[in-house]
Amino acid sequence: MKYGFFPGCTLESAAEELMISTKKVASALGIELIELEGWTCCGASHIQDVDDFLGVAVNARNIALGEKFDAPILTVCNTCTLMLRTAKDRLDHDENLKDKVNEGLQQANLEYRGTSEVTHLLWALIRDYGLENLRKKVKRPLTGLKVANFYGCHIVRPPKIMGFENHMNPQSMEMVAEVLGAESVEFDQRLACCGFHAVFPAEKEVMGMTRINCLSPKAAGADCLVTPCPLCQMQLDMYQPDAQKGCDENITMPILHLPQLIGLALGFEPEELAINRHIMDAIPTLKKTLTFA
Repeated sequence: MKYGFFPGCTLESAAEELMISTKKVASALGIELIELEGWTCCGASHIQDVDDFLGVAVNARNIALGEKFDAPILTVCNTCTLMLRTAKDRLDHDENLKDKVNEGLQQANLEYRGTSEVTHLLWALIRDYGLENLRKKVKRPLTGLKVANFYGCHIVRPPKIMGFENHMNPQSMEMVAEVLGAESVEFDQRLACCGFHAVFPAEKEVMGMTRINCLSPKAAGADCLVTPCPLCQMQLDMYQPDAQKGCDENITMPILHLPQLIGLALGFEPEELAINRHIMDAIPTLKKTLTFA
């Protein structure tokens, strides 16, 4: 299996641990990730509000870079997936827009053709790799580990663009957790917004959301929360100490990236997956349930 890999900005900066764990997991599963040479920021769900055409054009360029490999383009970020798929949907249904974008791309010897699908690691594991094949790779079943699966908005909405599963009741995260041997807990905030994109203009409100998003899985008995989006992970992990301020109840909740959870089941140590880089230390909680070297 081969994919053109679009890491997105956070994997080279604030969420480098996701880059480390993604590459570890992909290699262990025999998945070839070829990073797109010269990729740029997807616009992070904000660029279209400033310049709509530019938002389409930069992602047409990113997709065109991936089309060189004649392979699907894979991301590990909900927002990157949404931005790339939104651009692809508009270009594939508007020949005039496609021609106008390609006039610009021609200056860089690129052309958007629309030949590469855009997918997310979570979807690729289910649709392309296969859950039973993933199950065969498990070396350390996550037996006894209770996980809260936090989807994040952009991997399920809008359904017209994302469309992998029922956006009202997605089950992909629970399916992967079951294969890894973990127990998924039911909690109210499973499909809630993390607030990442609103933290600067509405910090007070977003800190309140972070408290609720941590307390909800905690009340359900979760050992940790896992998400397929680096922006959700950053919001819930990095801002958790700020969200704790002014709250009498202890909101502590370890927050893992999806590839880190998979990597634990594949037999990697927490440090190999850079779990020790998180603000909220997840390792003591993991050691209560799992055995490490």
